[in-house]
Amino acid sequence: MYALFDIGGTNTRVAVSRDLTTFGEPIIFATLTQYEDGIDAIAEAIKKLSGNTKIIRAGGGIRGPLLPDHSGIISDDVLVNWQERPFVNDLGTLIDAPVLLENDAALAGLGEVHFGAGKGFPIVAYLTVSTGVGGVRIVNGKIDANSSGFEPGQQIIDSDETLCPTGEGNTLEDYTSGTAVEKRFHKKPYEISQNDPVWDELAHWLAYGLKNTIVYWSPDVIVLGGSMIVGDPRIKLADIIRHTEAVLGDLMPCPPIKDALLSDVGGLYGAMVLISQAEK
Repeated sequence: MYALFDIGGTNTRVAVSRDLTTFGEPIIFATLTQYEDGIDAIAEAIKKLSGNTKIIRAGGGIRGPLLPDHSGIISDDVLVNWQERPFVNDLGTLIDAPVLLENDAALAGLGEVHFGAGKGFPIVAYLTVSTGVGGVRIVNGKIDANSSGFEPGQQIIDSDETLCPTGEGNTLEDYTSGTAVEKRFHKKPYEISQNDPVWDELAHWLAYGLKNTIVYWSPDVIVLGGSMIVGDPRIKLADIIRHTEAVLGDLMPCPPIKDALLSDVGGLYGAMVLISQAEK
């Protein structure tokens, strides 16, 4: 049996799989910011789901850039207490199995390529817009080679910080994430009516990030996930496409832009692919 986990900014999901093509109903709980509490909760969920069955290997994702050896995270503004902690070793000890770790957005993208909206495309750019903004470039079914991971949410789209309504940053994440919207309006994004013009405004800002993604990564398709994209209310796909085509102009054709299909369990699908690829 294989253990799967996805440690996001809001929730943590844990599941188990017998065949690395399907998994059972996950256990979901609020992500714990204290490292010891969080890792214990993940280990307990794995043990509960697996019963007396031996875990062969565990794999999953976590928000934030990873340490060079993928043993934990370098930094994160939510999981501050998790920074530079030996997550892979500690979880492996608790469940008595080897552990693979990847960025959570990268695994969600990997899941979409093998099981969702990115299936059949050689070069896929996946961006997730939720608590933060993350993403990955996937080539021929594998996470593209990289030195420190991918953080498209940190691209600067307002260099002199004059456009951002919150006045608290200049990155794509500072403009379009759920955290940014909450700072600006003092309410959760899901509390804002779908008819509010802010959703079209967010599509406009996101289009600048997608233009950068297109000109640098040259993808065959862009897949968009996260609660700000596939939630309700949401940044509408038609508005994103319209604004992206406008900012691209005649520079180059806009690739297809699609909604993610795997909802909030894309990272668990990606974890299955990560383990499967490691075992080949």
